[in-house]
Amino acid sequence: MSEFDTIALTMRIGMIGLGFMGLTHLKGIKNIPGVEVGAVCSDVPQALTGDLSSVQGNLGGSGAVFDFSKAQKFSDAMEAVRKADVEAVDLCLPTRLHAPVAIEALKAGKHVLVEKPMALEASECAAMIDAAHKSGTILMSAQVLRFFNAYLPLIDAVRTGKFGQVRHALFRRRCAAPGWGGWLRDRTQSGGGVFDLLIHDIDMMQYLFGMPKQVRSWGHEDLAGGLDLLTSEFDYAGFSVTVTGGWHHMKDYPFSMEYTVAGDGGAMEYSSAGRDPRWYSSGGGDTLLPMSPMDGYQAEVQYFIECCRANQQPKICAPESSAASVALTRLAEQARAKKGEAVPCTL
Repeated sequence: MSEFDTIALTMRIGMIGLGFMGLTHLKGIKNIPGVEVGAVCSDVPQALTGDLSSVQGNLGGSGAVFDFSKAQKFSDAMEAVRKADVEAVDLCLPTRLHAPVAIEALKAGKHVLVEKPMALEASECAAMIDAAHKSGTILMSAQVLRFFNAYLPLIDAVRTGKFGQVRHALFRRRCAAPGWGGWLRDRTQSGGGVFDLLIHDIDMMQYLFGMPKQVRSWGHEDLAGGLDLLTSEFDYAGFSVTVTGGWHHMKDYPFSMEYTVAGDGGAMEYSSAGRDPRWYSSGGGDTLLPMSPMDGYQAEVQYFIECCRANQQPKICAPESSAASVALTRLAEQARAKKGEAVPCTL
């Protein structure tokens, strides 16, 4: 990234968790120069051999086989982060384990990239941040939309004032309830569909616009039946933001994500269902916006690596910002129980 000088040093990283997100991160890591997977951890023996061909997730794509012959092998995450001979660890574990394993890694002097959500509670995030400060290490949560090529034009347009006064924003994301990784359907381990999916959009909203004044939510939760639905309306000064979607039954419902943002200067729209980011000017005309060729998952891991090499705290994805998104997502979920009653945001 432009804020860093290129430093040609080999860095050893430990991949803790070899499920779908571990696979996704590994695919990105193999394209990053000077990074070596020095340790891997999984409670699935086949995965430790490097055979991730059967791993599946909600973004499509296929599994893969990796060469772990030079990597240390661990079956226990706590042991791995204590003993692995690596400078950093990439945690792709069930969400309930994010805080305790991250804190143990930070205490052991290792830099930590932790998959989203950072944790399930704001108090856990605070403990992680405190551990990073005490150890002098880098902590970053992998909120990938901040690096995702379809969202970079939107981030740039808001940052440069292209919209003028924003008047409305909509973020939508939905998929089938996961048929893999049974822990995902246990809300005590994952937070359910709201924390699995919609934290992406709540984080993007918070990254672009800051914290709202209040939130109203509606929806329905039936994890056993494959449903976790949320529509939240967040109030800002002069405009509102709608975040909507969730898990829509099992198996065949397709994954999709989209956004629409409108302001006095124009509107921008994107849908993963075949509509690349496009700008619609208030004066007429539309423009297809260029996108970065780099995969967002590779970009976020590469940014983390560069922060570690430079011993520089992440600016794009500061842990305090990711912690705020956890707190805001929990608030939106709690507001759902109030069935549309406005809940002040005092975070």
